[in-house]
Amino acid sequence: MLENKNAIIYGAAGSIGTAVARAFALHGATVHLAGRTRETLEAVAADIAAAGGHAEVAVVDALDEQAVQAHAEGVVDRAGSLDVSFNLVSRGDMHGVPLTEIPADDFLRPVTTAITANFLTARTAAKLMAAQGSGVVLALNSGSAKGSPMMGGTGPADAAMDALVRNLAQEAGPSGVRVVGIWTAGLPETLTREKLAATGMDLDDAAREGLFKQLAEMRMLRRSPTLDQIAGTAAFLASDAAGAITATFVNATSGVFGD
Repeated sequence: MLENKNAIIYGAAGSIGTAVARAFALHGATVHLAGRTRETLEAVAADIAAAGGHAEVAVVDALDEQAVQAHAEGVVDRAGSLDVSFNLVSRGDMHGVPLTEIPADDFLRPVTTAITANFLTARTAAKLMAAQGSGVVLALNSGSAKGSPMMGGTGPADAAMDALVRNLAQEAGPSGVRVVGIWTAGLPETLTREKLAATGMDLDDAAREGLFKQLAEMRMLRRSPTLDQIAGTAAFLASDAAGAITATFVNATSGVFGD
């Protein structure tokens, strides 16, 4: 499905980034793993290599415009093309605090991080892809733009991301570049006690299980998606099998396309 394609995955050592990198490699892509910590990236690359896939590692800060550009151009120079770009960097969201109480820095962090990192990586990729006449830029957020209480800056960050995807798709489409987003949130496999605590939700094991059940009941299908399912969705959207799908979001949480 992704044979002979080159894909850059930013934030490739995170839970979703690792799952996506494995799925892309399984489907034949050479994955270029980008992130801030070489050791964790190399662990993902070793796992992919052990399964017979191909991966390269680079330390890249997605908030550094020059670093992003140099790395992407280097991929094209070495591999001959850049076919997929997917930004999965952590945004530093803070949850569980009312908007009337949340510190301004905690509210603004995910907004500024999300739009800056995704703009830099998507713009760089779109330019390179337009020059070759094809390519896919993928983005991911939680789909909270239409209103989610106690989510801090997550909703505004998602709204900015939604608009970026749709606008870039309209501009890049005539050059053969597709831009597609995935909405997903609350994946049980990613919600460890440590990660929840980092967002402001310090839950014990019993409370986490209660959260997982609550999330499942909120889904249309009454079950939460898995990491492998999200990664498989990304692999499909990145492939030629996705046809002309662009300027939209796939709601991988409930299984429908976004409006």
